[in-house]
Amino acid sequence: MTTESLLSQVPVKDILTWRHYLHAHPELSFKEFKTTEYLISILETFPNLELQRPTETGVVAILKGGKPGKTIALRADIDALPIQEETDVEFMSQNDGVMHACGHDTHMSILLGAVKMIAPMQAEIAGTIKFLFQPAEELPPGGAVEFVKAGVMADVDQVFGLHIFPMIPTGAIGYKYGALTASSDDLNLTIHGVGAHAMAPETSVDVITIGAEIISNCNNIIARRISPLAAGLISWGQFSAGHANNVIPDTALIKASVRTRNPEIRTQMRDMIEQTVKGICDAYGATYDFDFLYGYSSVMNSTAEMDALRQSAVKVVGEVGVFEVPDMMGGEDFSAYTDVKPGCFFALGGGEAKDGYGHINHSPQFKVDDNSLPVGTAVFVQLVKDLMID
Repeated sequence: MTTESLLSQVPVKDILTWRHYLHAHPELSFKEFKTTEYLISILETFPNLELQRPTETGVVAILKGGKPGKTIALRADIDALPIQEETDVEFMSQNDGVMHACGHDTHMSILLGAVKMIAPMQAEIAGTIKFLFQPAEELPPGGAVEFVKAGVMADVDQVFGLHIFPMIPTGAIGYKYGALTASSDDLNLTIHGVGAHAMAPETSVDVITIGAEIISNCNNIIARRISPLAAGLISWGQFSAGHANNVIPDTALIKASVRTRNPEIRTQMRDMIEQTVKGICDAYGATYDFDFLYGYSSVMNSTAEMDALRQSAVKVVGEVGVFEVPDMMGGEDFSAYTDVKPGCFFALGGGEAKDGYGHINHSPQFKVDDNSLPVGTAVFVQLVKDLMID
């Protein structure tokens, strides 16, 4: 099969049928029971596969080649988000308050297409391929770490995955060496003070004033304690306290997302935030509960794997269709795989804003161009051909 004919061989009708069904029937993280059964029903129609269920939801399809060689893994995530869909697509979500607003329906369909094309090549393949349909990417600690704990990656030499994004030309392939995403950690802070009537603030330990100072001073951590050449971010998601105009509350809750692409700075940020919280609370006579949840680490793209992916992508879309991804601060649990094995995570363009694809992932109006999906499949197939077929 020549590179020119590869895209023409992609089972486009099947991929879109799968994608539309999956989009219409989304399920939340760790609850993807019907999704998993649907995936298994499709995978069972392909030859030469061994199916495994390493966790309660999700499935791994294993293809053992006819020749000895290494083991690679190709991954798709399968969960949806707690979002009410607001698109105009004919196949919009039938599950109230649940939507494939991050494109995982496309990831599954792309990988199913690759399995369908690759499975008949068994005799030519040198090594083993694991096709990972992984649950719960959207909910830390995530499904990837569960797959790792279950031993899925124990014999894997290289791992590859993709993510679709709108506002990028349809079918364009984005690459990035080194840190692709940021670590994504959660701060949950409760401040305990002394409540009072609004007419006597001197009798209070004012948790709203304390919380405001904490937020302001933590923002200065980014401005003055972390190099402007390094990536550090604290985004405040919640600050709640009180219920009446004339009552100073005794408790405040603050939540934030803490992100960086630098593992050393990641540890420093946690310590600096708590030092700031302690200092301000001590100064006012308040106490606090400090809960810092380490979430996903940075996805680290290895040089050899990124080189291989880029070379395969060029064969499919040409040099003009390949671009370098800009630095981003999003989180991705694919990092659980690159924490333990060399790997590559790349971007797939899902259509430009001028064509109606102008709402980013996690928006209730998120849409991507179906024409991008065959390209994702073809890149996976070309990668397998380049790595495992003489």
